[in-house]
Amino acid sequence: MYPDPHFWHGKRVLLTGHTGFKGAWLALWLQRLGAQVTGIALAPATTPALFTLARVEQGMESHLSDVRDAAAVATIVRAAQPEIVLHLAAQALVRPGYDAPVATFATNVMGTAHVLDALRDLPSVRAAVVVTTDKVYRNREWAYPYREDDPLGGHDPYSASKAAAELVTASYRDAFLAAQGVAVATARAGNVIGGGDWSQDRLLPDAVRAWEQGATLHIRQPQATRPWQHVLEPLAAYLQLAQVLWQQPQRAGAYNFGPWSHEAATVKNVIELASSAYPSSITSYHNNSEGPHEARWLALETAQARSLLGVQPRWPLVTAVARTMAWYRAQQQGADARQLCEAEIDSYLTPNP
Repeated sequence: MYPDPHFWHGKRVLLTGHTGFKGAWLALWLQRLGAQVTGIALAPATTPALFTLARVEQGMESHLSDVRDAAAVATIVRAAQPEIVLHLAAQALVRPGYDAPVATFATNVMGTAHVLDALRDLPSVRAAVVVTTDKVYRNREWAYPYREDDPLGGHDPYSASKAAAELVTASYRDAFLAAQGVAVATARAGNVIGGGDWSQDRLLPDAVRAWEQGATLHIRQPQATRPWQHVLEPLAAYLQLAQVLWQQPQRAGAYNFGPWSHEAATVKNVIELASSAYPSSITSYHNNSEGPHEARWLALETAQARSLLGVQPRWPLVTAVARTMAWYRAQQQGADARQLCEAEIDSYLTPNP
């Protein structure tokens, strides 16, 4: 499974959330594939930001706009006349969702509705991928990976808003877009890691900040288990999903993307792998009950993506963590962020011997 340059070359792509961590990586990849990319997103939320350091804006048409503004979204979409839509814009963190629940629902639910509504009666568009999260499932702490037909839910505002976005997307697909000839799918991806993420309250960015300053990294839930994967894994899956939707619109629906089930790992496992990049790193592990509720165990069953889309993970966790930490160390030592990302994409696309 590799994105097909012949397919993407010249395609008009609308990418929301292109100033974020995953969005910036995806914008760079689409540019390398020769796509004509139009982006809608807020200004970068962090300093530094991959979008800025990697000069992502230079290879695309970038609009700093809010998906909560329906009129602005519709105007940009009509002008861009996209053929493929990749919707990543979101409030993407659990704990900020507790701090600002209404804003989280407004962005993740109504923002999704605004993007999809802008596609109604738009003759150019043929495929749309709406990115949600692995946390859309009603988490019962069961010891099996969640499948696409398991019930949706969400204890916290972030998870619930993403589950609601799944329902919004299904409604727009069934009520409007399928009859219009637009194949719409949702992508439920696991926890991503990779260089260039400086968000607060994310595991490896928090670790890099602490260890680079010689400070102690404090871990809230060391035994929390997640389906970690390098950022290029879900991005490759989104691109592959869009290609399949274009060629086989009957594949529209919901898809899980993540590592092999046995690769789900605890927070402590990931930190122990990451700490090898900082020999003097210090980590303090705390009581699991601290802070607001977060699921303790989560894994995804990805058999459907493997069988219907040909998607399967390439980099195991140890490789994903090592490459992530190497990216940060190289960037801290003066390497160009865009060149680091392009080299990482090239490495990902190199067939295994």
